[in-house]
Amino acid sequence: MKRPISRKAHGIADWTYIPLTALAPELLGFKGDKRPTNLARIMSGLMLGSATMTRSEWGLFKYMPFKAHLAADVGLGVLSLMAPWLGKFSNDTRARNAFLFIGLSGLIIGGLLTQRKEM
Repeated sequence: MKRPISRKAHGIADWTYIPLTALAPELLGFKGDKRPTNLARIMSGLMLGSATMTRSEWGLFKYMPFKAHLAADVGLGVLSLMAPWLGKFSNDTRARNAFLFIGLSGLIIGGLLTQRKEM
């Protein structure tokens, strides 16, 4: 399968994804529940750390190999998919669906569609 997302395009997706994940509680209306709100902020911070340390055009410190960055994306995607049940907020439809979307998009973009070529 040809992977259509380049490393540079992946960086653009990351730098869009990070603030949207942090702001998801406000944007999607689940700020009143502290568990998913805090988790969204923690996940955004982890994504930010990964993005800034990745060896790529958009990485600031260039320590982490790009393939490790993609593995971290997949790991956070899996965590995000499980989060509503592990965090006991699966009854909060908005929060649950936000985390399912974050998880699926992380798995699809990071795991399936991004080219794995190192810089």
